[in-house]
Amino acid sequence: MTAAEHHGGGAEGAAAPGHGAVEDHLAALDAALHGPARVKSRMLAEVRDGLTDAADAHAEAGAPSPAAAAARAVRDFGTVAEVGPAFQRELTVAQARQTARIVALVVPFLMACWYLVGATAEDAGGRLPAAVHVLAANLGGLAALAALLAAGSLAATGAVARRAATPRQLPLVVAWTGTTAAVALAVSALTLTAGAVLAQDWPAGALAGAVTLVAHTRLAASARACRRCALLAR
Repeated sequence: MTAAEHHGGGAEGAAAPGHGAVEDHLAALDAALHGPARVKSRMLAEVRDGLTDAADAHAEAGAPSPAAAAARAVRDFGTVAEVGPAFQRELTVAQARQTARIVALVVPFLMACWYLVGATAEDAGGRLPAAVHVLAANLGGLAALAALLAAGSLAATGAVARRAATPRQLPLVVAWTGTTAAVALAVSALTLTAGAVLAQDWPAGALAGAVTLVAHTRLAASARACRRCALLAR
C-alpha cells in the first residue's frame, strides 16, 4: 500500500465548500514534493479524497462548522514535515524508475543506430577514422554498462521491492547512471557526426547525431530531476 493510499484514494476532484484547510494543506504539500508530475498529481488527488472524507466524517460527528471539520482532518493527517518524507520517498522511487526506464530503452536503440552508421559508411566506400572507432567502442561499453545498471535498478524498484525495501542510495545511483549515459550520448553524437562527415556519409551521421542529441536532452533532464529527488529523500 502506498503512502497516499494509506490516507485515502479515489479520483481527483474539487474540495467541498468549507474545506479550505484541506486545499491549503494540499498546496503546501504540493510545493514541498518533487517527482514525476503524473505520479505526484495522482498522489495529491488521493490525499484530497482522503482528507475530504475525513472532514465529512468530522462534520457528521458534530464539528461546529465545515471549516472546523476540515481543520481537524488536516490535524489528524499530519503536518507537511511529518508526512512529507514518506511521500517524497515514494516520488523519488518513481523518478528513479522513470530515469532507469529511459536509459534501459534508449541506450540499446542508439547503440544499434551507431552500428548502422558505421556499417553504412563502409558500404558507401568510406571508412570512419580509427580514432572514431576507438572512442565509439569505449562510449558503447560505457553506455552498455549504464543500460545494465538501469535494468537492474528497474528490477530492484519493481518486483524485488515488493519483497525487500528499496536501498536508500539506489535513486542517487540511478541519477548518476543516467547522467553518465547522457554525457556518453552527447559525446558520441558529436563524434559520430564528425566521423560520418569525414567518411563522406554525412546524411546517416547527421541523422544518428540528431536522434542521439534528442535522447541526451530527455535523459539529462530526467537524471537531473532524479538527483534532486534523491537529495530530498535523504
